[in-house]
Amino acid sequence: MTARLADIATQAGVSEATVSRVLNGKPGVAAATRESVLAALDVLGYERPVRLRRRSAGLVGLITPELENPIFPALAQVIGQALTRQGYTPVLATQTPGGSTEDELTEMLVDRGVSGIIFVSGLHADTSADMQRYEQLRGQGVPFVLVNGFSAKVQAPFISPDDRAAMRLAVTHLVALGHTRIGLAVGPKRFVPVLRKIEGFHATMREQLGLAEEEIEELIQHSLYTLEGGQAAATALMERGCTAIVCASDMMALGAIRAARRESREVPRDLSVVGYDDSPLIAFTDPPLTTIRQPVTAMGQAAVRTLLEEIGGTPAPHSEFVFMPELVVRGTTAAGPAGGSGSAPRP
Repeated sequence: MTARLADIATQAGVSEATVSRVLNGKPGVAAATRESVLAALDVLGYERPVRLRRRSAGLVGLITPELENPIFPALAQVIGQALTRQGYTPVLATQTPGGSTEDELTEMLVDRGVSGIIFVSGLHADTSADMQRYEQLRGQGVPFVLVNGFSAKVQAPFISPDDRAAMRLAVTHLVALGHTRIGLAVGPKRFVPVLRKIEGFHATMREQLGLAEEEIEELIQHSLYTLEGGQAAATALMERGCTAIVCASDMMALGAIRAARRESREVPRDLSVVGYDDSPLIAFTDPPLTTIRQPVTAMGQAAVRTLLEEIGGTPAPHSEFVFMPELVVRGTTAAGPAGGSGSAPRP
């Protein structure tokens, strides 16, 4: 015990008597000195006495739409780790078909006294949803941050990838490979990320290929963010003569590859495919998927940092923090048809 006290005292730069007072919970020790002693315990690998162990700073809710898309577990992991490092306990609440709604999950978390909530791809991204629910939450004094979606009607900080820039990266890559008939497979039009992807796709197709608005619109196919949704969208776009398809998620891209194979086309020889997210394990598909990488780590850490500032009483302004995605070129994109013209649409 004496040797241990001496080690701790040396590490903390205080006397052994001061270390003893801290370990025994005696008064008369300055807060900064007490923290130095506890930090020394941690550094030297000694276990803190039970009464001196760091208490959880509280619960923080994390609401995601589902966990089948690998990007959501990836975000949840980053956010959970960042919260834990700050002494908070993450509580993951997931919406499932036929299960609890976002409003029900929010109410459950508020009833459990969470310190704050992070919403990922929630109703805030749906232009048809009533945003009053978030103002009611703010009225209850619960800080929150919204990830992937934006509404001018909600007074809160937003964290988003730059969807317009993502489309610019994907389309520019495909045009450089010689493709001129490029399709876009996206989700329902009412979602903010979808609208932004369409804007970016339109702008880049105009700039790079000089296409008219109505020509570009013919190359956009709305579907679901699933493998089956990607397959259906890709089938429709191939019928319109597309030799390359940009997909709004990696799951949709896998569906597009399946659609090509069912049409006896090889990827990337007959059809180039670009995904979106760079989900875990996606590099190990056959062939490895060319995709747009969402800056998951930076976005997740920013969401936590912003929420903790809100909890600490220094709220972030009503603004959107936008993060730049990255093109990751792998094996599903290759040179387009000779002469750069797409194959003719099927009758």
